[in-house]
Amino acid sequence: MNRRDMLRYSTAWGLAGGLIALFDQPVRAAPGVVDVNAVLNDPESPLGGNPKGDVTIVVYFDYNCPYCKKSMPDMNRFVAQDGKIRVVYKDWPILAPSSITGAKLALAAKYQGKYMAVHDALMAIPHGHVTDDEMHEAAAASGVDMTQLAADAEKQNDAITALLKRNAEQADAMGLPGTPVYLIGPFKMASALDYDGFAQVVSDTRDQLRKR
Repeated sequence: MNRRDMLRYSTAWGLAGGLIALFDQPVRAAPGVVDVNAVLNDPESPLGGNPKGDVTIVVYFDYNCPYCKKSMPDMNRFVAQDGKIRVVYKDWPILAPSSITGAKLALAAKYQGKYMAVHDALMAIPHGHVTDDEMHEAAAASGVDMTQLAADAEKQNDAITALLKRNAEQADAMGLPGTPVYLIGPFKMASALDYDGFAQVVSDTRDQLRKR
């Protein structure tokens, strides 16, 4: 891991679980300063990994992003092997209209406990510029109940739309440049990390926690 790839923040926040986040520039209001608790603990944001992990990875991503698709399998493998990582998934559909379709499919699947199944299926589509039909086909192939998903998507549309809006406001307030972005302890990684990259940043985070 090249440490020059790490975008260090300059304004300190205290994060849940003892983490410290440091901003590289003053936070823009959207509509105000970033709510750290909302970033880490939004009750509507899907979670993965160990909910009691000592390090949290917050990932902002898009289902049309080839760099997200390249990096996500390594993140998943690292999280599974480490065993002490909590993951917060921030659907941030910014690349195409079909990105919104994918995000809404995955988030609607959450209501039947199938977010990760649909998320993984959408991430496994081996190209960008995914069509709406391809998003639906991948979701259906994940094993989710598509009839229930459609019903939940309609019933929960306001909640899903509000969550996507919050994610976008957070990303704007933090000046995130695009997808993927990984917030890991005091580091903002605006790049497609590989397994070793995740391991290095998490190790550096734990080193800082031990020094506190």
